[in-house]
Amino acid sequence: MSAGSTQVGAVGSGTTVRSGSAAHSGTGGPPDRAARVGGLVLVDGTSGAGKTTAARDLAAGTGARVLHMDDLYAGWEGMAHATATLERILTERAAGRTPRWRRWDWHASAWGAEESIAPSVPLIVEGCGSVTAVTAGFADRVLWLDAPEPVRRARALARDGDDSWWEGWKRQEAAHRAAHDPQRWATG
Repeated sequence: MSAGSTQVGAVGSGTTVRSGSAAHSGTGGPPDRAARVGGLVLVDGTSGAGKTTAARDLAAGTGARVLHMDDLYAGWEGMAHATATLERILTERAAGRTPRWRRWDWHASAWGAEESIAPSVPLIVEGCGSVTAVTAGFADRVLWLDAPEPVRRARALARDGDDSWWEGWKRQEAAHRAAHDPQRWATG
């Protein structure tokens, strides 16, 4: 897909996907840098839109590692923290360094094991808050997924067994969209 092009399609019942090439690729620049840094796909969107499923399907076809934003959130109020952490991870990766971070342990409500990824490993990042101007600048492809709220909320309830977090999360999604306009990066 060329820069500035848009592809809109459906994934699952009621989910809309917008994809396009990022405005510029983080693997641009000297050829040696491009050879050291693996491909990057970002999958952002609203809760329950199908991001995890889309990322899993993309990874199955490419062998890329999937990084879930769920592992970067500091609990239910942690989207902004996760977004900043991802910007750091991808900046270090693009510079050819091996970024490290700690995973959030949802059962213990605390930071858990340290993770890392070699910069040469192809990567798919999925989750709310993954697309900003910084992260899109490193991406080869950016996807934005959305669906009607009743569809998404029913999926979230079926997935989690509880949706008491929904309204607070919805406010964080709105704040992320207002601050970073992630859909802009998916549509070129």
